[in-house]
Amino acid sequence: MKFGAVPVQDAKGAILAHSIALAKGRLRKGVTLDADALRKLENAGISDVTVARLEPDDVHEDAAAEVLAKALVPNAKAVNLRLAPASTGRVNIFATEHGVAEIDASKIDAVNAVHPMVTVATVPKWHRMAARGMVATVKIISYAVPHSVVTQAIAAGADALRVRSVSRKRAALIQTQVGDSSDGSKGQRSMAMRFDRLSVTMGPKTVVPHRVDALSVALQDAAKDHDILCILTGSATSDLFDVAPEAVRAAGGEVVHYGMPVDPGNLLFWGHLGDTPVLGLPGCAKSPAMNGADWVLERMLCDVPVMPADVMGMGVGGLLKEPPSRPTPREGK
Repeated sequence: MKFGAVPVQDAKGAILAHSIALAKGRLRKGVTLDADALRKLENAGISDVTVARLEPDDVHEDAAAEVLAKALVPNAKAVNLRLAPASTGRVNIFATEHGVAEIDASKIDAVNAVHPMVTVATVPKWHRMAARGMVATVKIISYAVPHSVVTQAIAAGADALRVRSVSRKRAALIQTQVGDSSDGSKGQRSMAMRFDRLSVTMGPKTVVPHRVDALSVALQDAAKDHDILCILTGSATSDLFDVAPEAVRAAGGEVVHYGMPVDPGNLLFWGHLGDTPVLGLPGCAKSPAMNGADWVLERMLCDVPVMPADVMGMGVGGLLKEPPSRPTPREGK
């Protein structure tokens, strides 16, 4: 691509690089200068303009953005995405369903390493998405890029984006009560908010005594007609063999992992009862503020496999804002 100032009479067919105000209206940057545009410039007394002129091997910014976006998402409908029309070298990519963004970061990095004028920006991996939320944007910075660059970018980013939609749409929250402690209304409200934003239906409020036997029975009952089980205890789960993990085992389930390097959210555990995931929530889930459990819960609702190594890799970026209600704030400790 050739870029620079040229006399107006030599600018026909070139792309205007900078917007120009006229007596009536303006010529916007990016427009291809035709005879009418050149006449307006001459009438305005403008003698030269800065333009970009494509060379034979160049691909226009809109065409380059479009083909790259289609390479990143070759079958948009199948992966719950929608590609907007290309404009000013940009194609925005939107979710069509509630879910989480599945992003092959290595492919996105590879695309962005091809050429500085070819860029793809995305939300974080496994970010919660609402329908119509933007997942990514493809932007060609210059007015054109060489065909060879486009070819490399397409190969590097093939099939890199998708949205995993919510598949577990019926959730049960079982809370335990210690003595005459909270009736569970606060936890019910906070978790209802979390489920509602992903269009998941939550069962009625269920509060049982903080005992292994009572909780295990409640888990067995809830597993009959729910896709995921969440436990929020009246007393924090402080060991792998505390009341809540033991109740999962007593119900016939398995505890896979306890603890996570995310704060708030350290005291999380999970496992399963048959084919139904069971998530032991940390006490901070009683607050609507984001905590580590949100990251695990959202993946589980979308049937994204969660392994212990996945959770133990959440430490970088895992220092989250603490809720105002936290009993022992970090400050001053």
